[in-house]
Amino acid sequence: MITTPLPAGSLRATSLNAARRATELAEVAEAEIDMLVVGGGVTGAGAALDAAARGLSVAMVEAEDLAWGTSRWSSKLVHGGLRYLAHGDVALAHESAVERNVLMTRTAPHLVRTMPQLIPLHSTVSRRSELVLTAGLHAGDALRRAARTPSDVLPPPRRIPSAEALALVPGLRAAGLRGGLLGYDGQLIDDARLVVALARTAAGFGARVLTHVRAQKLDSNGADVVDQRTGETLRIRARSVVNAAGVWAGELSPDIKLRPSRGSHLVIDAEAAGIAGTALVAPIPGASGRFLLLLPQADGRALLGLTDEPAPGPIPSVPEVPESDVDFLLAGIRDVLGQPLGREHVLGSFAGLRPLLEQARRKESSDLSRKHAVLTSPEGVVTVVGGKLTTYRKMAAEAVDAAVLAGGLSAGPSKTAAVALVGAAPRRHLTDVEAPARLIAKYGTEAARIAALADFDPDLAEPVAEGVSLTAAEVLWAVRHEGALDADDVLDRRSRVGLNPAERDIAQPFVTELVGRALEGVLN
Repeated sequence: MITTPLPAGSLRATSLNAARRATELAEVAEAEIDMLVVGGGVTGAGAALDAAARGLSVAMVEAEDLAWGTSRWSSKLVHGGLRYLAHGDVALAHESAVERNVLMTRTAPHLVRTMPQLIPLHSTVSRRSELVLTAGLHAGDALRRAARTPSDVLPPPRRIPSAEALALVPGLRAAGLRGGLLGYDGQLIDDARLVVALARTAAGFGARVLTHVRAQKLDSNGADVVDQRTGETLRIRARSVVNAAGVWAGELSPDIKLRPSRGSHLVIDAEAAGIAGTALVAPIPGASGRFLLLLPQADGRALLGLTDEPAPGPIPSVPEVPESDVDFLLAGIRDVLGQPLGREHVLGSFAGLRPLLEQARRKESSDLSRKHAVLTSPEGVVTVVGGKLTTYRKMAAEAVDAAVLAGGLSAGPSKTAAVALVGAAPRRHLTDVEAPARLIAKYGTEAARIAALADFDPDLAEPVAEGVSLTAAEVLWAVRHEGALDADDVLDRRSRVGLNPAERDIAQPFVTELVGRALEGVLN
């Protein structure tokens, strides 16, 4: 059963906007708080929610915007850890399955959908490999049952004939196809929207969510920060500090040594790929336990990934996809599809950097552990690194536990396994929300409020540009309630229009004008 212990009138309590930011920034300059969280990705937002839900006074600072870093560049999978099973890491796979269940059945059922995944069995896949893959899927299903995820949420896997495989994925190469293995996993509608929902839910518990505030120096008593929008510097005093800056964690805690790994994706025209509602999972020849993924999205696009390459050197603000990764991904999927994908089918691309912890024994990036680590420095700063999006809640809870201990705070255990995020409702209830299905998939129960904006002013129902699904009502909602402070925040995080550069260019002028008007209304 979902419980959300937020106050009555929770829309106002969870609303993030420029006016609230200004007020709360002034507040943290005046008083000591219990906990400062640095980093506005999924782990930082999760930690802010975890600490605030325990009754602690919390501020979260983010140098750019919510979900600015790795959290918006994921495959958007909420997965049960099939890859970890392939490497024999049953404990990590079990942890993933448990946290997947929490997301899909309690905290964010409105943001996670059930996604069928097809592993095609072409002649290049040996019978022995088929047996290994089948065993892996059934082992994963055993973990699904152990995590108590209902079969109506994630059905058990099965082998299907070639005709059914082709019906599910019409673009599949028919020649040499003897069938397929069909499994199920979770897929986020949008990873950045999960982070926004976490931050707003944390705000509902009283957390101060301060974007565009850069931490310059951390210590056990707080941080020196600068307001990126005004240039003003200030000191935030805190009894405990959590460094959740992801791949930038080492810049704030020099004792942390990371080996970032680059995961690249291509944004593909789904129709050209011949893929609709079922994802395609293709084993990479010669790479045990590694797969290429062709993942359908709700907007007619698909994501093709995933690379796993070392990314040494300075950490870029926004990673780029090298040409070698484009070639690798297109070549890797070529033999699985009936018609090969070419560069003309690529609408955009993105790369995320995984904050993997350096290990004493050098390993390939693909072999470095995906386990997270919570480390407390001799000065008392807690840093959380590693891990993956699916297990963010566990990572956040352990980081808060460590910070409570380091700061000598009084707080009970984590409560977030039972805290539903803004917009959440049981799946059966979401169909009763009076709003277009596209809005319900992005906003859950709050979709009705956005639809009501358009009912009040029909112009707000119009798309911001021809061929772009984002509406003016959604832009206003992003500024008034989701903390968007400029057009980039709207185009690249509150929506994902920016994944297609051509669409972004078309939409930007109107979105910029609309955000300006909305900010004026919020501040005045």
